[in-house]
Amino acid sequence: MTTRDTTHWTVGTYLAQRLKDVGIRHYFALPGDYNLVLLDQLLLEPDLKMISCCNELNAGYAADGYARATQGPAAAVVTFSVGGLSMINAVAGAYAEDLPLIAISGGPNTNSEAEWEYLHHTLGEVNYSYQREMYSYVTAETVIIHHPKLAPAAIDRALDTAMLRRKPVYIEVAANAPTSAPIPRGFARRPTSDPDSLAAAVKHIVDFLNGAERPVLIAGSRVRAASAQKALCDLAHSCKYGLASMPDAKGLLPETLESFMGIYWGPVSTPGCSEIVDTADALLFAGPLFTDYTTTGHQLCFQGDKAILVQPTSVQLGDTCYSNVHMRDLLNALVGQLSANDGALKAYHRVSSPKHIPKPGKPDTPLTSRQLFARIQKLLDRKSTLLVETGDSWFNGMELSLPEGAQFEIQMQYGSIGWSVGASLGYALGMSKGRLISCIGDGSFQLTAQEISTMIRYGVSPIIFLINNGGYTIEVEIHDGPYNTIKNWDYAKLIETFSAGEGNAWGCRVTTQGELDQAITEAKKRSGLCLIEVLIDRNDCNVNLLRWGNQVARNNSRAHRSI
Repeated sequence: MTTRDTTHWTVGTYLAQRLKDVGIRHYFALPGDYNLVLLDQLLLEPDLKMISCCNELNAGYAADGYARATQGPAAAVVTFSVGGLSMINAVAGAYAEDLPLIAISGGPNTNSEAEWEYLHHTLGEVNYSYQREMYSYVTAETVIIHHPKLAPAAIDRALDTAMLRRKPVYIEVAANAPTSAPIPRGFARRPTSDPDSLAAAVKHIVDFLNGAERPVLIAGSRVRAASAQKALCDLAHSCKYGLASMPDAKGLLPETLESFMGIYWGPVSTPGCSEIVDTADALLFAGPLFTDYTTTGHQLCFQGDKAILVQPTSVQLGDTCYSNVHMRDLLNALVGQLSANDGALKAYHRVSSPKHIPKPGKPDTPLTSRQLFARIQKLLDRKSTLLVETGDSWFNGMELSLPEGAQFEIQMQYGSIGWSVGASLGYALGMSKGRLISCIGDGSFQLTAQEISTMIRYGVSPIIFLINNGGYTIEVEIHDGPYNTIKNWDYAKLIETFSAGEGNAWGCRVTTQGELDQAITEAKKRSGLCLIEVLIDRNDCNVNLLRWGNQVARNNSRAHRSI
């Protein structure tokens, strides 16, 4: 590969250096004639590796997974319009999930706009701004590089925004010409709270919680966006309150904490957990997002006037809002000021019941989802990450106990089926330890299956459990119809097709408990990607999916109001 000339910088080489500066080591790309020169420039940076994906949507999903694994930014590079509009769904998901995805697109030559040219890949109009306008709804900042001398400030500003807000940004490069050398600088600046607002919030919260008999802490998904996991753990250790996680926050806090009570998810909560949370006389929610999915159709029953809502940059207690108070600062300030109180935890231990893990049956016994996830539970260790696709895997995954150090990934807010295949590619490349275990339904897999070939190409080694039950199980439980049945594939044999004699990936199909045990043993020995296709009965699903689906369906099917 040609080396970069460090005496002459272009917009492309400047951008490559800045991607490196923010901690990115891989970026996901698709070529097109609007970004080819840009890709050439990015390839000159030896410390960045381009991962060529099969399509732009999957590249965006891969960047989503990479950001989760590294807990930092990720980048995807596409061509204008046909590429950028294909990727926008994945960027929207990253926006919903608070992930700093840097969406980079080539742009039309600046002469084309000046000369009012009609261009291919566009809408057939002399209008080149529509992609930026569309991305403005799903990113925290959008910039178009038309003038190379203005590129450094625009690129730096966009990356600053991504890092500070933990949201995607959009950079369109229309002019890849000489520009300034990148001046050394940092992008890991930490936002700070207003000291007066912080002090007032702390006093109000301390007075409120210290007056309670059974206070509870609940983690929401935006704890990650606020980089406040450690601060919340420290507070839980200090105050001894019972601790729960909302479903989209599973894995953000160690489930081995003595105070951990499980998942707070309304009617499908960990047994005993919702009863304690709903009857608590004081609640501190850290980063909650109350959607129809996270609340099981808005079925949470906690008392609103007993709840403190701590978001990444604000706090709400009763009718009082404290702005410019950052979650991490607040939680750290509360450590040592809250009186130790394990009243809720003691109550939980009185009403909770031990988890029942099914015992293995005879080797020739047909598989059930419970038996599959009982084995996945044994497969997890402190270095594992379990990634679950939208569907029955959500509910089975929620019931597993994560060993200390193990991670859990879910896309609950956006819930885009097919996300998990691309995300598995990105996550496996970004993770620094252990092995990724992905649980993917057959319906979701069919949307994005091509990226298995990219995993083989770049030698990543997740263990993928492909759950073949003949359709979209989660949709069946919300609202069934013939559209929820799919054409069956021979999923295990796709590994041969995608490998085409290269790599060391392996696939198999299992129908019995004995075959599954043998497949897991074999997968643990192998260093490449392993896909285990698990045949499950169409009507075999977690009972909580039935309960949850019924409540969500009821919420969605309410009579419409006139506006």
